[in-house]
Amino acid sequence: MKLRVSCSLRFHILEASVLILMLRPFRGIQQWINREVYIIKPVIPMIESTDSFGNSLQRLMVPMGNFLIYTSTDVIVADNIDVAPGKYFVEIQHLPNNVLPFLLPSRYCESDRFGDLAREITNNTQPGYDQVSKINEWVQDSIQYIPGSSDFPLSAVEVHLCGHGVCRDLAQVAIALCRSISIPARLVVGYLYGLQPMDLHAWFEAYIGDRWYTFDPTQIEPRGGRVIIAFGRDAADVAIFHQFGSGCLLNSMDVHVDLLDN
Repeated sequence: MKLRVSCSLRFHILEASVLILMLRPFRGIQQWINREVYIIKPVIPMIESTDSFGNSLQRLMVPMGNFLIYTSTDVIVADNIDVAPGKYFVEIQHLPNNVLPFLLPSRYCESDRFGDLAREITNNTQPGYDQVSKINEWVQDSIQYIPGSSDFPLSAVEVHLCGHGVCRDLAQVAIALCRSISIPARLVVGYLYGLQPMDLHAWFEAYIGDRWYTFDPTQIEPRGGRVIIAFGRDAADVAIFHQFGSGCLLNSMDVHVDLLDN
């Protein structure tokens, strides 16, 4: 599947501020970048770097006035996501070192608070992929998905208590449940073809067997057409922008995902 994904951010800057952006799609991980456009107006110097998870960051000092960021990428991704019922659980002593951080509680995924619930949900379920599938189904049935219902990140505990949330919130509840039974899980932010209403999207991945598998409690059936921007422990690691200072106002954000001819 060949997609063109784009995101446009318009800011009004009241005083010179620093922005750290995370908008360039991830290289690799079953997605191939064919073309990329990155425009900022006015044109100012930008520092490119990579964080500890391999995500691409752009850091810049933004002057007063109106400021535009526009990205557009043509990317080839899988039409479907892999599923693996029965895939085996990996004991902690056999996990790769770079997977271990995704076992621990984090700011928005308090996995140390979800052990009893996770064991109840996965009771009599084969360890590994089938447990994560059960957790994904439980979140889908128990936490109402309401796009646009939250303007700021909530923790998994808070979302569980209120019973509803945006895509990021549902994913973080599932991540906390997985980690509480020693299955590494991480948050993914990116684009999803056909998402309604269209916006940037979040889902999660769990490490089972010898690799990461995709799960999405907001979707009834497994769906491909996903373009990954970034991975992280939770929303604190994968925000598409961080602003430093009080003089930076986001006026609008427009997201598009279009299917291209092969």
